[in-house]
Amino acid sequence: MRAKRHEMFTSLLDGLPRPLRILDVGGTKAVWESMGLTDRPDVQITILNLALEKSDYSNVRSTTGDARDMRQFSDGDFDVVYSNSVIEHVGDGEHMIRMASEIRRVGKRYFVQTPNRYFPIEPHFLFPMFQFLPIPLRVLLLQNFSLGWISRESDRQRAEEAVRSVNLLSRAELQGLFPDGTMVEERLFGLTKSLLVTTLADAN
Repeated sequence: MRAKRHEMFTSLLDGLPRPLRILDVGGTKAVWESMGLTDRPDVQITILNLALEKSDYSNVRSTTGDARDMRQFSDGDFDVVYSNSVIEHVGDGEHMIRMASEIRRVGKRYFVQTPNRYFPIEPHFLFPMFQFLPIPLRVLLLQNFSLGWISRESDRQRAEEAVRSVNLLSRAELQGLFPDGTMVEERLFGLTKSLLVTTLADAN
């Protein structure tokens, strides 16, 4: 699915004029390596994270910042803003609204992906219907077991922080954050595993 997503993204980029300025919110240089866009003189990539990631590529630079407040960038600074599986980690409610607003402000176009809340296997904890369990039960499970990509955390406060650090979105919620975007559903075994919203499809 990731390979298909990357293929879709690069094909949508083909119709855009060069040079191309891309902002990756919360990503890594490995993503751009896999898409074959590193060391391309016609594409300039900025990766924004809470911590700096070193880059040895001539066209990839790393910077620090908060996806909910990208005041270091001006309106429309980037031709495309790309974000993959990040918005579900910035907090609920107002935090997501702020991130979505900033993406739409600094980018002329965007390409944002997030796991689907209604896929039966929660993608971080890899536990069936984990996202629908009461928070105290989710915390208790994490206190006693390593779940998916998340290691067992015996301390209750840290376990609760880990549980609350993931807030999955439904299709309607994601569309509400990006009302001008085209929605794409990524399916696995006939079920919508993740959601993608983009304005790149309207630019070609």
